[in-house]
Amino acid sequence: MATGAILVVGSEAWGWISEDGRPGPAATARPAQAPPRTVMAAPAFGWCVSALARNPVAALRALAVCRACSIGQRHQHARLLSSRNRPEGKVLETVGVFEAPKQQGKYETGQLFLHSVFGYRGIVLFPWHARLYDRDVASSTPDSKTESSGTQGSKEVKGKTHTYYQVLIDTRDCPHISQRSQTEAVTFLANHDDSRALYAIPGLDYVSHEDILPYSSSDRSPIQHELFDRFLSYDSAKALPFVARDTLRAWQEKNHPWLELSDVHRETTENIRVTVIPFYMGMREAQNSHVYWWRYCIRLENLGTEVVQLRERHWRIFSLSGTLETVRGRGVVGREPVLSKEQPAFQYSSHVSLQAPSGHMWGTFRFERPEGSQLDVRIPPFSLESNKDDKAPPAGYSW
Repeated sequence: MATGAILVVGSEAWGWISEDGRPGPAATARPAQAPPRTVMAAPAFGWCVSALARNPVAALRALAVCRACSIGQRHQHARLLSSRNRPEGKVLETVGVFEAPKQQGKYETGQLFLHSVFGYRGIVLFPWHARLYDRDVASSTPDSKTESSGTQGSKEVKGKTHTYYQVLIDTRDCPHISQRSQTEAVTFLANHDDSRALYAIPGLDYVSHEDILPYSSSDRSPIQHELFDRFLSYDSAKALPFVARDTLRAWQEKNHPWLELSDVHRETTENIRVTVIPFYMGMREAQNSHVYWWRYCIRLENLGTEVVQLRERHWRIFSLSGTLETVRGRGVVGREPVLSKEQPAFQYSSHVSLQAPSGHMWGTFRFERPEGSQLDVRIPPFSLESNKDDKAPPAGYSW
């Protein structure tokens, strides 16, 4: 995308137009009635997200959101579509101004952002410094060593520090991302006296540094979420006007063992990248034995142009007690997502329990190509460790 380009999105196609009005390579079938400097909202969510993610640093000054699809769009002038040429039901609303993404350093509490892959609006609560184990990097290193563990001769991978963020998702955008990313993925073990085994805090997520497209807003309530006002207050004297309340700091401290993101594992097979983040959730007693619980978040990304569909999962789960379990099944969480150039990613969370304080998991996802051929994509092996204090249960909504 050229500097100064204006994104044009219509009901039939999307693309961009340069400052002098010439269409860019991606612009196709733009409705004739659309002014060259106006953004139109497309009903196809992925088109909007793909266009935004391609060049976050382009000199496009304004961020707008379509109320019909709640997808961020950018145009050089904060000018809304007139009723004469606006598609029925599509209303653009200016919500802020894009900022240059940070190449160095980290984002602070209160930073507003647009997710570069899933397209939702959010706000940063606090950062996590994780160890990223990237097996793609390891496989390109000639002196990679082989582990002696039960992970089928996998390569030894050295972790490097990578920044992630705990964020709130704008609830207005949740319905539009629910088919691509779970909005109730951050779960906790319930207290011992609670009849529920698990509970979730809706609209809580973990976001990698490179997934953040930062923006600023003059709106005093730019994000709609039930925890927004509990966790953040407005201070116009600050560079980032949304600052942490004591309740956010107390909640972070109480729930730190159950929220902490420490390890991230990544591997790519034929342009399909799998990222796994495990979380220890705690231990519970059941039938005179200890049961240890973990949550794991998985993101599937199609880095190529070929359309693939997830058909099967195959897990191997090893427990320190000496058991090895094999799990096979159709899809994941009841779905068989299609990964395409327009909708390249899918993210979900699931759970595993062991009757031992540690173990590890690995496996494959089976994808199908349009012509029927199949592809087995490796899931990077990851450890299940219970190195947290189990004395205090998760605090949940208590302050």
